[in-house]
Amino acid sequence: MLKTKDSYHHGDLRAALLKAAEAVLAETGVHGFSLRAVAKRVGVSHSAPAHHFGDAKGLLDALATEGFRRFLAAMEARQAAEPSGDPRARLHASGLGYLDFALGSPALFRLMFSDDKPAPKSQQLADAAKASFLHLVDGVARLRGVSPYDNAAAMTDVMAIWSMVHGFSELFISGRLGPVDCQPKTDRDALLLEILDRAMARAPTGIPYGD
Repeated sequence: MLKTKDSYHHGDLRAALLKAAEAVLAETGVHGFSLRAVAKRVGVSHSAPAHHFGDAKGLLDALATEGFRRFLAAMEARQAAEPSGDPRARLHASGLGYLDFALGSPALFRLMFSDDKPAPKSQQLADAAKASFLHLVDGVARLRGVSPYDNAAAMTDVMAIWSMVHGFSELFISGRLGPVDCQPKTDRDALLLEILDRAMARAPTGIPYGD
């Protein structure tokens, strides 16, 4: 039975549309994505998602924004479960949260980091993406005792850690890691932590830490 937008509370319909949009994205990718497919999955008229998001571009933008918020929450949740206050252990936890999110929502993960989105970024999306980046910046600042924005070596650490964790996550969800793809979760996590330790092992040559 087709529902009208009045069948939902305003926030409920928006949330239902975003959930359906993620499912459609996983099935069709960006280029096959449409408001009609999302509306059909929710059971509302195709004008309902247009009312909330304008067009498919707006819905994908909102979905990516929600993705970054969930992404940050996944990293924070792993950190919250880490009993140690050690900065290195907390960065480890964030890296595992990064991987958790990528494996749990691969299509959304790719949308968030892809330039293949058919829309300019909204301010909300830019803010959500920046918040997740600042989470990593803060972790490195606590580890090195200096803000990466004030120290080239610390910012290089940020880029090295991000590149390694993101690359590992992307390769994993693409099935490109061979035997690693079949490893138990504990072994997979241990491998990522070893990779992170290598990224955090030392400062780049010739660029000192400190004030």
